[in-house]
Amino acid sequence: MRVCSIAANMVLVAGLLVSAAPALSQQLPEQANERVFDLPPGDGPAQRVLYVTPNRPLATIVMLPGGDGDVGVERDGDLAHGDNFLVRTRGEWAKLGYAVLIPDAGEGANLRGQRSSPGYTKLVGALIEFAHAQADLPVFLLGTSQGAIAAVNGAAHARAGTLAGVVLTESVSRMGGSHETVFDADPADVRVPVLVVANRDDRCSVAPPDDAPRIAAAMTGSPDVHVLEVAGGIDKSKRPCGSMSPHGYYGIEQEVIVAISTWLKAHS
Repeated sequence: MRVCSIAANMVLVAGLLVSAAPALSQQLPEQANERVFDLPPGDGPAQRVLYVTPNRPLATIVMLPGGDGDVGVERDGDLAHGDNFLVRTRGEWAKLGYAVLIPDAGEGANLRGQRSSPGYTKLVGALIEFAHAQADLPVFLLGTSQGAIAAVNGAAHARAGTLAGVVLTESVSRMGGSHETVFDADPADVRVPVLVVANRDDRCSVAPPDDAPRIAAAMTGSPDVHVLEVAGGIDKSKRPCGSMSPHGYYGIEQEVIVAISTWLKAHS
């Protein structure tokens, strides 16, 4: 396991220095295509997803947001709740060449306490299959906060050969109101490369950055586990676990995205 760090203007990942990108813009690149799909229902209701594709994608990232999972994807692509780190940066990922798939929780649904369940395992599996059906590209899972639980769960039970890797950011590792953590999602069964990202300035009580090595150590079945330490962020949330805080990389999105992208390209 290699522990890497991020500096103010440069990023160190797997021994490679890369320049941090310019200020964040929430605009999609001109040649990116954003569409809404309603996946056929499995054991539950139909699953609505937002799918963003650049002109020539390098890989597909299935993004698993935190909180209650409610993004509020409208049929026309408008979002009721777009502040989550993964949702608000979807255009930046597209600029770097990644197709992005973001699932919604559904009308009135609350995913807290559900992300380590067998039912959510099936949902993540369906998202992976959908990603492969859209493009013959490597597929990664990227989960943040509560969504990291879903990413571990999905990676632990994914069909062999369907996932290239999994990225966990500000993972919920201490028991809180959802009554589940990444350790409830069978981390020892993950068989793909793993990147664990932790912000030293995160003050969210259920996602302490000091737990990153413990999360990595639980991935005993993974062939390649890295911990990426980052620092910084601006706090505009009322809660330390809010999206517009260091927990959601607010103000340092570009540096974090570039660092994760470097790892993704090395494992595509």
